[in-house]
Amino acid sequence: MKAKQIGFGALILLFFISSLFLLSCTKKIKSEGTVTKPPTAMEDKTEKSKKEIGSKERELREKALREEEARRQKEAAERARFESEDIYFDFDQYLLSDSAKQNLNRKAQWLKQFPSAKALIEGHCDERGSAEYNLALGQKRADAAMQYLISLGISANRLSSVSFGEEKPMDPRSTEEAWAKNRRAHFVLKIELKELPPKA
Repeated sequence: MKAKQIGFGALILLFFISSLFLLSCTKKIKSEGTVTKPPTAMEDKTEKSKKEIGSKERELREKALREEEARRQKEAAERARFESEDIYFDFDQYLLSDSAKQNLNRKAQWLKQFPSAKALIEGHCDERGSAEYNLALGQKRADAAMQYLISLGISANRLSSVSFGEEKPMDPRSTEEAWAKNRRAHFVLKIELKELPPKA
């Protein structure tokens, strides 16, 4: 009887110890599952560095886009300035006037600043005279402008000429004022510009 009591007591003691052990393990598992480890100073620094690098890269991309847009706008303005300045001729003439030569001098300087640019020179006439005559006269006007630019040091392979005769009048009216506008050589850039002139 005494032995049974000792055995029963030992069994209860063993059960109690096991219960305590299981309870402590459960608490440990729960606590390990819920506790979050605070970030270390090194992790904080790394995360901050990543954000700073990302911000700098964004700024550099935005700056590059702004610079490219400014370059394109300046390029378009330079192209428009070159193409908008025509030279004009007297009636039934293809000889260059002093003002035409001054204009061509500026164009030659401009072309030297843009060595990758090529220009097409268009010869135009007023409506008087036959179509065939005006085509021939327009070609002489375009060629006169081209030869003058070549004499100023612009390579011939950067220049070409064409005549439109009376086909493309700047002013369609049949007046002296309109005819004076139509007797001209017009300049068209044939390729995109790759460089810009130096800042003054």
